[in-house]
Amino acid sequence: MRNSVDSRREPPMQIAAEPAHAPPAEPLEIGDARLVEAAREGDDRAFATLVARYERKLIRVLTRLVRDEELARDLAQETFWKVYNRLERFDTSRRFGPWLFRIGVNLGLDFLRRHQPPPTTSLSTFWFKSQSGNDTVTLNLLDPDPRPVAELAQEVQFILERIPVLYRTILVLRDLEGFSSAEVAGIVGRREATVRWRLAKSREMFRELWERRQGPG
Repeated sequence: MRNSVDSRREPPMQIAAEPAHAPPAEPLEIGDARLVEAAREGDDRAFATLVARYERKLIRVLTRLVRDEELARDLAQETFWKVYNRLERFDTSRRFGPWLFRIGVNLGLDFLRRHQPPPTTSLSTFWFKSQSGNDTVTLNLLDPDPRPVAELAQEVQFILERIPVLYRTILVLRDLEGFSSAEVAGIVGRREATVRWRLAKSREMFRELWERRQGPG
């Protein structure tokens, strides 16, 4: 985390451990809006709960975007820092997740614009989900692929890296992370019709690159 603004509060990133003798707490899912309101009133545990709820998914999205897990972790931490200091601006009648991801994705895109030239590729439909680790993997290819899931996930990431970032971002958010088209539109700041068009093109790009990668069958 960059310490460029020392006068602002640092967000709590972890929830303090319960004493060893304490009985296990009953699981209780508190809505994001209530947690935001509590965090605004100085409840650090409430914000730490929001961090725990979204951190993994945010790091995963940013890793696919910037192609560097350590950098993605830094950007995720910066995202939570910005969110913490902008809580007063958040409209609790709206969903917290898309607002958080819009800040995070914008940070990732800003980094790419400053440090990397845009990749180029040609265009052609494909729907897929991918995974590594504990995430769910589904690769709906035309022909069943006998390779292990980990190897397929590497292939997916290899191809994602060759799709222009504006298309890759929408593909990751919509098909890999399961946001609705309306939510993706809110995250990337575009009309839903534009998101749907870019999603179709990104799926075509993926399909063409996948088939080229596999070679003639």
